Amino acid sequence: MPLSHSKFLNWIATASGTIFLGFGINALFRPRSALEMFEWSPPTLAADQKLVDNLMVIYGARDVFMGLAIYFAAFYGTRKSLGWTLIAASGVAFVDGLASISQIGGGQWNHWGYAPVITLVGSLLLGVLD
Repeated sequence: MPLSHSKFLNWIATASGTIFLGFGINALFRPRSALEMFEWSPPTLAADQKLVDNLMVIYGARDVFMGLAIYFAAFYGTRKSLGWTLIAASGVAFVDGLASISQIGGGQWNHWGYAPVITLVGSLLLGVLD
């Protein structure tokens, strides 16, 4: 059996979808908590806090979408569609890390720590080692 057909890869992909879904739900319902997970300080002015809370809701919706997209590709799509979805998700994690560097001068590894894992799993699903 080719490595790209391993059920283990599908399980890892589904777990990563669950992580995105969890982060997204947290940001939708607890935007300040999600901001603190980024290690970013909340703004002090009420108008600024409202803006940041709403931006975190947008971030949450994005993460929920990514988690669901991974689920749907894992359960109903092809291995190649799942692989490309994971690679795209790792790109989002990379950009999140860059935003963290820009905002607080660090914290990028909170995002970059899992990006290589989902890139690797996505690549294996694409058949790079078959």
